[in-house]
Amino acid sequence: MSTELPAGESRDSGFTEHVVYPVRGGVADPSQNWADFYLPPGRHDEDSVPLVVFIHGGAWRSGATGARRIARDLTSRGVAVLNVEYRAVDRGGGWPVTFSDVADALDYVPELDRRHPEITVDDETVVGHSAGAQLAAWAGTRGDLEKGEIGADPRFTPTRVVSLSGPLDMRWSAEHGDDNVVRVLGGSPSQVPDRYAAVDPIQNINPRIPVVAVHGTDDSVVPVDDSRRYVSRLSAEGGRAKLVLLTGEDHVSYLKRSSPRYDRVLDIIHGVSTLSPEDLGRRLNGGTAHVAQGSASVTASPGA
Repeated sequence: MSTELPAGESRDSGFTEHVVYPVRGGVADPSQNWADFYLPPGRHDEDSVPLVVFIHGGAWRSGATGARRIARDLTSRGVAVLNVEYRAVDRGGGWPVTFSDVADALDYVPELDRRHPEITVDDETVVGHSAGAQLAAWAGTRGDLEKGEIGADPRFTPTRVVSLSGPLDMRWSAEHGDDNVVRVLGGSPSQVPDRYAAVDPIQNINPRIPVVAVHGTDDSVVPVDDSRRYVSRLSAEGGRAKLVLLTGEDHVSYLKRSSPRYDRVLDIIHGVSTLSPEDLGRRLNGGTAHVAQGSASVTASPGA
C-alpha cells in the first residue's frame, strides 16, 4: 500500500513512493515495516533502470531514515533505490522477525515492478551497511533455502551483493565479543547454533552470487577480518568476490559526504549494479583493493 511522502521528501529529490509492505504470519507495523522507493527523474523505458535494494545498519535497530541521503545520491547516478526499514531488535524484532521482515520487503519488489515497470528485476543488487550487510548477504542466498526455513520461497532474490562493513562471519563475530550479534540471534553460537547456521553469511555461501565487501581500515566496531574471512571463503568455493579496504576510514565515516571516499563507495555500488555479469566477474578476482583519496574504484579495472 502507498502512503503520503515522508516529511522532507519531494518528487524533486527523486523520491517516488513510500510503501508499507505486508509481512507473513502477522500484521505489518507501519512505523517499521516500510520502504522508500526512489526512481531517477524523467521518462524511462520499461526494464531500463537497474534496482538497488539498500538495507541500513545500526545493530539491527531502526535506521532507514538515515539512509535517505544515500538513496538520493545513488538515484542521481541513474539507478532506482528501495530503502528498507524492518522491525528493530529492541522494538519487536530480533530472531526471527527482523530476518523475515527483510525477506518480506524484498518479496514486495514484484508488486513495485508492476507499478513501476521501468525498473529491472532479473539481475539486481542488494547493498547493506553493518547489520544491513549481513541481511543483504543472506538475502542474496534466499533461493537456496529449504521450505520452512526463515525467508524461504522468495518471490524476488537479488543476484549481486555489496557489503559495507558487514559482520559476514556472525559466529566468529559473536565469539570475538560482538554482543549485538548475540542479541539479534537470542544467544551465543553454542546456545543457538541452528540460528547462526540459518542466517550467517559465511555459512550460507552461494558461489553464483558476486560480492564486493567494502571495509574501513580503522573500523573498531566490525573488524576488517570479518570481511576478509568471508571474501576468502567465497573465493575458495569458486565464487566471485573482492575486498575493498578504505584507508583511514572507520565504521561509518565513509558514508558521510565529507569523506573523500564517499563518492568512491557510490561508484562501487553503481558499478556493481550496472556492469554486465561478464565485466563484473572479471573485476572480482578474489583480491584486495586499497582505496585511498583519489584512487580508482573497484570497478575501474580487474586489478584495482
